[in-house]
Formats: sequence, structure tokens, C-alpha cells
Amino acid sequence: MELLPPKNADLETTKILKKLIEANKNLAELKGVSKTIPNQRILINTLAIQEAMDSSEIENIITTRDQVYIAKDDQDNNMVKTATKEVLFYVDALQSGFNNFLSHGIISLKEILNIQEVLVNNDAGIRKQAGTVLANERTGEVVYIPPEPNEIPDLMSNLISIINNDSDWDVDSLVKMAVIHYQFESIHPFYDGNGRTGRILNILYLVKEGLLDLPILYLSRYINQNKEKYYKFLQNIRTNNDWESYVLFMLEGISRTAKLTTNLVNEIVSGMMAYKHEIRSQFPSMYSQDLINSLFNYPYTKITHLENTLHVSYLTARKYLEQLAAIGLLTKERIGKTNYYINNNLFAILTKIESNSLKI
Repeated sequence: MELLPPKNADLETTKILKKLIEANKNLAELKGVSKTIPNQRILINTLAIQEAMDSSEIENIITTRDQVYIAKDDQDNNMVKTATKEVLFYVDALQSGFNNFLSHGIISLKEILNIQEVLVNNDAGIRKQAGTVLANERTGEVVYIPPEPNEIPDLMSNLISIINNDSDWDVDSLVKMAVIHYQFESIHPFYDGNGRTGRILNILYLVKEGLLDLPILYLSRYINQNKEKYYKFLQNIRTNNDWESYVLFMLEGISRTAKLTTNLVNEIVSGMMAYKHEIRSQFPSMYSQDLINSLFNYPYTKITHLENTLHVSYLTARKYLEQLAAIGLLTKERIGKTNYYINNNLFAILTKIESNSLKI
């Protein structure tokens, strides 16, 4: 397996350069609109669960949105399904990776190891055994054999250098992200969690390059809906040195996903404004921006959430939520022994976004 940058790879074809204009434009629009939310962490919290579910689904880890939101309160509960816990590990890994990047300003091997450790909930680290051989499910034919363990240190060192040193390789950052993703997936450095770690690395790289301020562009749904093409294009690089098809595929994903996420952010902003006006009109003494932020942090909330966020008594928090449910802004639902209050607007937005197709 060769080191980066890839030799004999034409990464600046006419088609790629044309697609880059569209992808960078849509990404810049997303970066701009994300600044319109009063508390940008809302986007990380809200969208991270969507991404975690989509990314985990690629690995056949299936759970429901409701189970994830409810389990987030009590991950140690024995009743929480393994699949749900794995989705929550993904959320934690994404947020841990972003926080570490903010602290250090680089994406080092240590950060990548931390992401994978949180993701799979163990510290096995870099594999010391041969990687899983990829085979054609229908014919059993061996498609790809990952590099041997003794090759991984040099390959990862090269990859980390390319990620952090812009001057080493003069190509557009989006093309570079696509190539870095291919290289990481091909190295397959871990026993488990390579795909999910690689997808987290994608978004952190875009933040590092200044193309986004927040880790809110998630390609997992696009990859999931186009899984066969994704694996085909990866393999075509190995067999035919066909970089163009793969890079175009990734750029199309960035462009479509950025556009979809921009629409989502605009809808969340509109929803927050509608709730703000309604609450100020109906309950002026209750209103605060912290209340709006809390209601849009996750679709599901409960009394103790509001109590802790607003620093009010339990009785006051319960009164607020009951009053908001009475005018239809929230829906009260008892699950187990706990009353949850569902933000109807945010729930509808996220439900609608799930129905959008990114299939090409």
C-alpha cells in the first residue's frame, strides 16, 4: 500500500474542478447559516444523534430515535439495548474528538485513538493481527486484504502528517478529505470501528480546514443510501486507479448533504423563533433564551433537565413544561416511570429530514 499523496492520480480533472465549485459553495452556505443559531451547541447535540444513527446503521447497528433520546439519560441502565448504547458511544466519540481538536488544534494519532476507544468502549488500540479480509458476499472472492500490522505505524504516521500539514500537498481540501478517507479505510488500523472512526475523521478534518466551525456535516446517510456505489468506487481505486469516480462521489455527497443540512438549520432557527414569540406572548414571565435553547437541545426533555438548565425548582420546571404542553408546543408522554415532554416542532423537523433521499 503506497503512502500519500497517491502517485499517478489525476485529482484535478475538469469534472472534479467543476464539482468542487458547487460543493464548496454549499459548504460555505452551511457554515454561514450555522452562525444564526443563538447557541450553536444545539446543532451539535441535535445533529450528532442523527449522524450516530446513520453511521451505525452502515455497520448494521440498528435502533430507533426514541430509544436513543430516552437512553441518553441513563446509559448504564441494564434495559438499554446494546445497539442503542453503541449509537450513544458514537455521539460521545464525536463530541470528544471535537473537544480535543478545539484544545489542541491538530488531529493527532492520540486523538484518533481516543475517538476509536470511546466509540467501541475498549482500549485495544491499533490492531496487532491481520485485518479482516474483505470478500464479495455473493461469490466469496477476496476483494481486499488490509495491510499487515507491521505496516500500520508508517502508514498512519504518513496519514497524520498529510492531515495536519497543508503545505505538503497542494490540492483542494475537499479532495484531500476524500483521499484521506480512502487511505484511512484502506489502512483499517483497528480491530473494530474503522468505518465509524473514519466518518468522524471526515467532519473533524473539515473543521480543521476552516470549512466549517462546527462538526455538523455528516456523510453517513449519503453513504448508507449509496452503499454499493461507495464500496465499488473504493475498490475501483485499488484495481483500476480510478480516483475520479470516487472523488466525484464524495464531492456529490458533501454538496447534497450540505444543502440538506442548511435547510435543516434554517428550519430549526424558524422553529426557535416561533416558540420564542409564542412563549413571550403567552407566558412572558417564563420566557428566557435559555428556555428556548433547552427545548431545542433535544426533541425529548423532562422536568429534571429544565430544573438543571434554568436553575429553577423542580415544581417550577414542571409548571413550565405542563403549561407549554397545554398550548400544544410540547406533547407529554409517559415512558416507563418518567414523563417526557416532546418538542413537537423539532420532532417534526427531524422526522421530515429522515425522509429526504440522498440516493444518486
